[in-house]
Amino acid sequence: MPSKLQKFDEYKNLPNCFTFLFNELANGFSLKGQWHKTVFKNNNPIVLELGCGKGEYSVGLAKNNSNKNYIGVDIKSNRIWTGATQAKELKLNNIAFLRARIDFIDHCFDVNEVDEIWITFPDPQPQKTRAKARLTHIRFLNRYKRFLKNNGYVNLKTDSTSLYEFTLETLNENKLPIIWETNNLYKNCPNNRAELIEIKTHYETLFTEKGEDIKYVQFQLS
Repeated sequence: MPSKLQKFDEYKNLPNCFTFLFNELANGFSLKGQWHKTVFKNNNPIVLELGCGKGEYSVGLAKNNSNKNYIGVDIKSNRIWTGATQAKELKLNNIAFLRARIDFIDHCFDVNEVDEIWITFPDPQPQKTRAKARLTHIRFLNRYKRFLKNNGYVNLKTDSTSLYEFTLETLNENKLPIIWETNNLYKNCPNNRAELIEIKTHYETLFTEKGEDIKYVQFQLS
């Protein structure tokens, strides 16, 4: 297995990997508004996975849905390397990876450029003082709203009861529509949504093996 340094060097040369640089806050990110044309070369829907880690979920979705484009976003290039390398080996042309902080995610995509967002097992930031760092805090939801289509969905999967309940409270307080939610996905998953439990991240596998209940919320931002 390559070291972190080797992964970082290889990441920079992988054709399906891109990086948002801090100086692009002022100059503008070159791929903003250009993902369809420049990266995927089609007009298929774009789906983001925020905090994708090693990219298991993004790769799984891309394998199952060739009619959609997927972008896994994470700040750690050594994590992204795993998913990007696997996608390259599988010759998946409908997936890319972006190294960026979620704080700057609205600088990376243009208005109506994204059709759907996945947030899979993010850090729940359980301390009250860290509430604004939760990826379903309203300050993040407002960022997503700048590039997510009006009828687009946001999906949260988590083992954290506190994050799940916080998300529901945030959605209700801001009168954002909840499409479907459950505090036990593996018990209540509808037959027509089997993909929700068929694709597992590394952490999801660990949590389910320990008997943890997986929570799921699908909602919209308008």
